[in-house]
Amino acid sequence: MKFSDVIGNEAAASRIRRMVDEDRFPHALLIHGQAGVPKLALAQATAQYIHCTNRTPDGEPCGQCPSCLQHQSFNHADTFFSYPIVKKDSNDKTPTSDEWIATWQKFLSEDTVEDYQKWVTLLGKDNAQPIIYQSESDKIIREMSFAAYTSKYKVLIMWLPEKMNEACANKLLKMIEEPAPDCIFLLVSDDAQSILPTIYSRCQRIELKRPSTQEIARYIVSKYGVDYQDALAVSAPADGNVVQAVRNMQLDSETKQFHADFVKLMRLSYMRDLKSLKDWSEHVADYKREKTRRFLTYCARMVRENFIYNLHVRELNYETREEEQFSTRFAPYINEDNVERMLYEFGRAEKDIRMNGNAKIVLFDLAIKNTILIKV
Repeated sequence: MKFSDVIGNEAAASRIRRMVDEDRFPHALLIHGQAGVPKLALAQATAQYIHCTNRTPDGEPCGQCPSCLQHQSFNHADTFFSYPIVKKDSNDKTPTSDEWIATWQKFLSEDTVEDYQKWVTLLGKDNAQPIIYQSESDKIIREMSFAAYTSKYKVLIMWLPEKMNEACANKLLKMIEEPAPDCIFLLVSDDAQSILPTIYSRCQRIELKRPSTQEIARYIVSKYGVDYQDALAVSAPADGNVVQAVRNMQLDSETKQFHADFVKLMRLSYMRDLKSLKDWSEHVADYKREKTRRFLTYCARMVRENFIYNLHVRELNYETREEEQFSTRFAPYINEDNVERMLYEFGRAEKDIRMNGNAKIVLFDLAIKNTILIKV
C-alpha cells in the first residue's frame, strides 16, 4: 500500500512521512475519522513506509524491496493486525483474530476502503456483534514482546479499537503506556470517543477529513472503470463517505428504476392524469417502506439537481448522463417559486412513511400536490 493509494488527506500523509523520515514517530498513533473515510489504507501505507528499505524521493515506499513485497502479500514478519471478530464456536474460550486471518486478508485485498458491514458479512454471523476479546490482548502482548525480526520496528495495526471489550483494553493499557522502544501501535478508529479514555489520552491523533466529491469520483473511475460524470453522480450524495458512494454505484439498477418512476411522476403530474397517478402511487407503495423512503430521498435530490441545472453552472450538477438528458427538458419547470415547496412535500412524504403512514395514501396525496406545484 502506498500513500498515493489513499483517497484524499494528503496533508495527513505528509505529516506521517515527516515523522517517519525524522525518526520521531510516536509509539502510539490514532488515525480516526467518520465511517466511510479511508483510514485503514493510510495505516497500511504507514507501516509499509516505516519498513521500506528504499523509500522513493517523492515519499513513497518503493514497492520492490523485500519488506514492501511482504507487505503487499500481508505477510511482513514485523507487522501484526488486530480486528473485531466473532467466535467461530460457542465453546471457544480464547478467540483471537488469527482464527480469521484468511478472511481478513481477503477483506484487505479486495478493497482499499474499509467497509465494516462487508466485514460483518464475511464473518458470516449477522446476529453476532464483532468485538476484540480479552484473549486478543494476550496475543498482542506476546507478538509485541519479541524482538523485531527484519526491521527496526514492530508495528501493530488495530482496526476499530473502540470494539475492544474493557478487559482487553485494560490489559493493553500498560503496553501502550510504556511500550518497548521498537514497538509502534497504529490504531484506526471510526469512533474515537468510544475508545477507553486512558488509551485515547496516550495516543497522538490524526483526524482524517472527508474526501471531496471529485476525489471519490476519481477513485470510482479508476477502480470500476465507469464514466466520470456517472461517478460524480454517485459520489455527491455520499457526502464524503467513500463506502456509501461505492454502494450507490452498486445500486445502479435501483437508481435507474427510481429515475424512471420520478420521470413518470413528473410527466403524469404535468398532464394532471389523476387515474394514472393513482396507479403510480400504488406501484411505488409496493416497494415497501424502506425502499419507498429511498425513492423519495432520490426524488428530492432530483428536484434540487434540476433547480441547480437552471443556474447553468455545470460543475455544481451531479447527475448521470441519463438524468441530465431528462433535465435538459424538465429543469425549467423547477424554479424559485416551487422548489422549496416541492422539497418540503417530498420530505414530508418520507417522514410520514417512516412513521408508518399508509404508503398508498401518502404517495397519492404527494402526486396530487405535485400536479399543482409543477405548473407554478
